Amino acid sequence: MLLIGGWTLAASLQPAGYDPMVQSISSLAAHGAADQWLMTGALFLLGVCNIVTALGLRAAALPGRITLAFGGLAAVLVSLSPEPDGGTSLRHLTATGVGFTALALWPVLAASGNPVTWALKPRVGYVATALMAACATWFLVELHGHGAAGLVERILTGVQSVWPLIVVAACLAARLRTAAKPRARETVMAGGERSERTMARSERNGSECGERSS
Repeated sequence: MLLIGGWTLAASLQPAGYDPMVQSISSLAAHGAADQWLMTGALFLLGVCNIVTALGLRAAALPGRITLAFGGLAAVLVSLSPEPDGGTSLRHLTATGVGFTALALWPVLAASGNPVTWALKPRVGYVATALMAACATWFLVELHGHGAAGLVERILTGVQSVWPLIVVAACLAARLRTAAKPRARETVMAGGERSERTMARSERNGSECGERSS
């Protein structure tokens, strides 16, 4: 959400002629872009968030967490390697390529053999990675064909930036459900004990009434 908000706001501040359907996100952080710091900051914070998520997401498999952290580090490097005005650089292209690859691979590598939530199931990881790989292929086609590369890049990076949030939310929901089960069991057991005491009391009262009658 941070990245999506960043590119939306940054695009709105560009002079007339900027076309988000064609031009890349990186151009918003390039030298000479209007309010360059905005997109640069969004990319940097996204990378930091991914690194922090990788450190805290202990329910995920270790290879996936390492790959996510690597993708976060690549995003930080992208933010520190702005494109020159009207062109690009090898360092920027390398960091971007590594970041795209890492963030596409981490869902399948994070899948656990004993997942605590649906988002960490192997089948879901394969689907997420396949979707990101398909978007990356589409982006390359549009980039070389001078088509809607900007739009496709936003779809790809949007999916990659939102997926960690989805996994974290699914893990928290699973933890809350797990924590609620013992409380529900204790409530049922307490209710059963109260019922047994009530029945025992009723039986005693019945016996006492019978003894008085006799």
